[in-house]
Amino acid sequence: MSEPRFDVLGIGNAIVDILAHCDDAFLEAQGLPKGHMKLIGAEEVDRLYGEMGPAVEMSGGSAANSMAGLASFGGKAAFIGRVADDQFGRVFTHDIRSIGVAYDTPAVKNGAPTARCLVLVTPDGERTMNTFLGASVELGNGEINPQAIADAKILYLEGYLYDPPEAQAAFHEAADHAKAAGRKVALSLSDSFCVERHRQAFLSFIRSHVDILFANEDEIRALYEADSFEAAATAIATDCPLAALTRGAEGSVIVSKDGEAVVPAEPIDKLVDTTGAGDLYAAGFLFGQARGLSAATCGALASMAAAEILSHIGARPEKELSALAARRNILS
Repeated sequence: MSEPRFDVLGIGNAIVDILAHCDDAFLEAQGLPKGHMKLIGAEEVDRLYGEMGPAVEMSGGSAANSMAGLASFGGKAAFIGRVADDQFGRVFTHDIRSIGVAYDTPAVKNGAPTARCLVLVTPDGERTMNTFLGASVELGNGEINPQAIADAKILYLEGYLYDPPEAQAAFHEAADHAKAAGRKVALSLSDSFCVERHRQAFLSFIRSHVDILFANEDEIRALYEADSFEAAATAIATDCPLAALTRGAEGSVIVSKDGEAVVPAEPIDKLVDTTGAGDLYAAGFLFGQARGLSAATCGALASMAAAEILSHIGARPEKELSALAARRNILS
């Protein structure tokens, strides 16, 4: 088997984020559940955009953010995701390539426009996402490149992608290609509402394909309909070889055949925005995994990356994560 060209190949929704501050009253008036992701249509995204305050636009998408983080660590990352041949599609393509992530999915000239996510950030740093999936939901088998998957040590799949049937088929096809090539498959559960929509399908997929699972406390409890985090952590230990379970300020718990390891959250001066914290946690963990580092070191890299994201607006690093890791002596 040839040596992989990439550390990680991510597959997910290619989205341009539009971020704005708001208060809790605005969320309540709009009927938006705080801290969650809601899928909205073309008319709704235009209406809500018109009622938001001043906004900042930047490329996003969960798996794409993770690949951006991995590149910031100095890792070799690639991404597959569908955009339209429009202004937002060109912004997304430019941004992800400019940071060193390999991105070769051709833009689509006909059909839905590029996906957008309206991210509303409250004063406590919590983000509420309203996502118009646009062209990204049409990701299909035609975009799945078996050679690109075989060229990566780890295939990383975004749970958000599981909603449309076409993307579900692509999701499974990609995992099958990874397994056939002897590569690892990693999955992020993405959102507790997403888990509730696809609980049994996710459980089946995890048991049959997944080597590394990422989930926060709400997501892992939703997966098992568990009364406690501890019960859910015990359950995942029997279904997946390695799980990284995040708990916000309480840090994270790494669950494997060797037991559980608690990784503390890295302190931050001020919580500004939680957008992308889970994505960057995954970036750090996957970077460590691709290099064969210990679970504890992977967790430390993950926590450091998440802390960097929490300190500013936006879901992609503003500081080079490789330099931060070196200064903290995490990588020796």
